Amino acid sequence: MRWLRFLSTLVLALGLGLGGAAHAQLVPVPTLSSHVTDQAGMLSAEQRAKLETVLTDYESKTGSQIAVLLVKSTAPEQIEQYSIRVSDAGKLGRKGVDDGVLLVVAPDNPSALRRLRIEAGRGVQGVLTDAQSKRILQDVIAPHFQQKQFYDGLVAGVGAIATLLNAEQFPAPPQQQQSNELDEDNITVPLILFGAFLLFSIFRPRRSRLGRGGWSSGATGFIIGSALGGLGSGGGGGGGGGGFSGGGFSGGGGSFDGGGASGDW
Repeated sequence: MRWLRFLSTLVLALGLGLGGAAHAQLVPVPTLSSHVTDQAGMLSAEQRAKLETVLTDYESKTGSQIAVLLVKSTAPEQIEQYSIRVSDAGKLGRKGVDDGVLLVVAPDNPSALRRLRIEAGRGVQGVLTDAQSKRILQDVIAPHFQQKQFYDGLVAGVGAIATLLNAEQFPAPPQQQQSNELDEDNITVPLILFGAFLLFSIFRPRRSRLGRGGWSSGATGFIIGSALGGLGSGGGGGGGGGGFSGGGFSGGGGSFDGGGASGDW
């Protein structure tokens, strides 16, 4: 009996050890201290700063939070598992409203783990459905990424997401309850305008779109450049990794349940 007890103890210890080792190999969940966290070096410092400005302004005007996380790889996890861990920790969106969205990009992932993910908060899934999230990934973001136009793809993607979120009547943020006027020069307005244009295009029948490349063509680049004041386009910035800190950013207590979609390019 002693040897059976010893064997069972050994098996238990071995199992715990393997479980701990597997857990230790998981990619750590980063602290989302800004709307844009680039740990993969896909954006230049200027591109990170400008995208941060876009998303900060959007949150200040609407209350909803959209965050972008660029990480080299989520291996050994699939991007869905990693994304929900980040979402649960970051708690994007407002508590009880659950109007947060996380866009995760993992360029070094093998195709089996997927490399793109939109994680939709509970409160936005009525307008940002799984099917719509999938279309944004494959028809808006992926064509740009295939041309290594990472910044353009991210701006187009968050514009499409923001446009869908604006179809929902979420509670206004405190400052908007005092005044609902938007400055004409504010960056939120063009963000929504070109996002609406993109969505109108991608949800039309495929045969009516411009060519096989969809909206990776010059039309999207023109709209993005015009709407956002000619922010830099082209390939990735090779920024050397590290998150860009916008200062004062944190989740608002929103919750997630796995809604969204994954894709590749």
